[in-house]
Amino acid sequence: MKKLLIFFSAGCLGALANSLTVWLFGYFGITSFFGVSIAPSLSANWLYPRIVWGGIWGLLFILPIWESKLLLKATALSLLPTAVQLFVVFPLKAHKGIAGLDLGLLTPFFVLFFNWVWGAVTAIAIKCAR
Repeated sequence: MKKLLIFFSAGCLGALANSLTVWLFGYFGITSFFGVSIAPSLSANWLYPRIVWGGIWGLLFILPIWESKLLLKATALSLLPTAVQLFVVFPLKAHKGIAGLDLGLLTPFFVLFFNWVWGAVTAIAIKCAR
């Protein structure tokens, strides 16, 4: 039970880092500079579900793979929410095309990077909690 709480909490912290990164990239125009229309406003309605889902995704860290290589594990696990965002959320829920390409051609690269931030921060939080 303790591990699950740590993994969920670490995933929430990773999601907060991810969300702030996404917001900052939009706020400072980094995504728009590269032709990607991702610039959310920082609000509780936008942030809350992202943090909860980040915690749920954080439970994946219970998988017994690459225990000694936590950053490699984080990178691999970050590919799962990336795939869901690109091939489920963008096309089916947000109606932004496969891989969010309606938002810009480099959208998949930004999503990959933003989710890597989630994975890395989650991994670091888990390491600090042990």
